[in-house]
Amino acid sequence: MTVQVVRPAGAGHETLYVLLFCLCILLGAGLVVAWQSTSEPDDELAAHQIDARFDLTSAEQGIYTDLRVAHEEIAIHQEEEGRLPPPELLAEEGFPPFAEDSSHRSRGAHLWQLVEVGGRQAYTGLSESVAVAGSFLMLADEVSATESDIWLNRTKAPELPTQLSSDALVATGWKQIATRFDAGVTRKQHAH
Repeated sequence: MTVQVVRPAGAGHETLYVLLFCLCILLGAGLVVAWQSTSEPDDELAAHQIDARFDLTSAEQGIYTDLRVAHEEIAIHQEEEGRLPPPELLAEEGFPPFAEDSSHRSRGAHLWQLVEVGGRQAYTGLSESVAVAGSFLMLADEVSATESDIWLNRTKAPELPTQLSSDALVATGWKQIATRFDAGVTRKQHAH
């Protein structure tokens, strides 16, 4: 009679193979992700621009958002009537920031006007309290454009240039508000 001894298979070898297989999967996935990802170019703002998300006070962000929404309504008015609606009409219809609603005082109590300078029209909102929010200027002769062209000036008595061109606005202290969208959802903090 022969006795044959069968030793149990060691779990150490099987565990080692499973761990090596998992490591290969992780390395393969990491290589695929690294190969597929592209670096997003960090769009730098021009010296005359400020970022709508980071460089505006909360009151300024609210007014900026309201102006972008009003931009669409102004375009509709201009298409229907053939002229830009005066701020008083927009206020009557209840469009912020033109309307003197509950947020009007807390956002700087802006005085809105439709001005014409050098053949171009713009809506200006002069702030009574630049510590809360600066003065705004929205170029209105290009209302049909999909994006509004909005500028900010934080001086007490902002000067309107003789021409409403980018260079002239920059020369008189106005900053163009730029909206940039990126893949990040976290909010960066800028030192002011």
